[in-house]
Amino acid sequence: MNKHKRVTSYDVAKVAGVSQSAVSRAFQTGRSVSDKTREKVLATANELGYKPNAIARMLITRRSGMVAVISSSRVNLVYPEVLSLLNERLSEKNERVLLFNLDNAAGLDDILEHIWTFQVDGVIALAAHFDHKSINKFKQHQIPVVLYNRRVAGHSASSVCCNHEQGIFELVDILHDFGHKDYLVLAGPDDSDVAQERCELAIKALTDKGINDVPIAYGDFSYQSGRQAFSNYMATHSAPTAVVCSNDTMAIGVIDEARENCGLRVPEDLSVVGFDGVNAVFWHSYQLTTVKQPIEQMTKAAVDILVEQIATPDNPAQLRVWSGALVQGKTVGPATN
Repeated sequence: MNKHKRVTSYDVAKVAGVSQSAVSRAFQTGRSVSDKTREKVLATANELGYKPNAIARMLITRRSGMVAVISSSRVNLVYPEVLSLLNERLSEKNERVLLFNLDNAAGLDDILEHIWTFQVDGVIALAAHFDHKSINKFKQHQIPVVLYNRRVAGHSASSVCCNHEQGIFELVDILHDFGHKDYLVLAGPDDSDVAQERCELAIKALTDKGINDVPIAYGDFSYQSGRQAFSNYMATHSAPTAVVCSNDTMAIGVIDEARENCGLRVPEDLSVVGFDGVNAVFWHSYQLTTVKQPIEQMTKAAVDILVEQIATPDNPAQLRVWSGALVQGKTVGPATN
């Protein structure tokens, strides 16, 4: 064989004594081929230096082998963990991640235009506000989408979610049991579905306890925004005794700002709760009371649902919801009764 000639599947099939279709199946996980044939094909391919041509396979299968993941450029400590798990699980399904970072809701249309151009097999959306118009665009382009930790009310789009209502209510119950009456809710960005839902649930949970007119401050889910939001609030208000934060990252920012610049002890003077269960909440300096999202189950379900819909587009949309795990840390304590 000419050593300068590109090795093809035909060459592998000829040397291994099998059909070209057997060579193709041997390189695709889950395809029907005996272990003996697979071993023979892979050994021959290794000897000849053959690698499957991804572009040729795409033309044959009419699939790109890529899944677009829409994430956020905002700093949120939970995203790296989720992205790592999604990448791992998609790789197991022979899909590669094409990552799009969204700066704000206004940029979603531009990202979607890029996604149509790449002709991805499917989309998992970690970030962005999706409405009926956006979901309908996916149907028009026949690209399945799974919404991660968010849903579109009244629309048949598949979603995997943490039970935010249960988690927020459990956190408020703990604070209420300590007798807290003076609250601040620290919400996330107003173009985030998750932030909006958690804020509304916190206000509802407090209202149910007879605590009304709770002030709301806003951050962007980042550590620095948590510090800045609490600093700005303290500049014009007396200190609350409890802060309900929309995520852990901002909660950590509040704790540091309270301790370093406001002369407040946590939890003796100020109780703080978050949401997500990122690794940093378990550090000795914080030990935050929070709700840990079941991201392993959620990412697995997101990938499984998407792969099913890629293979069988007519499958009905699915909604799967998991309860988060309450983490009772050391950031909730005495209140003024």
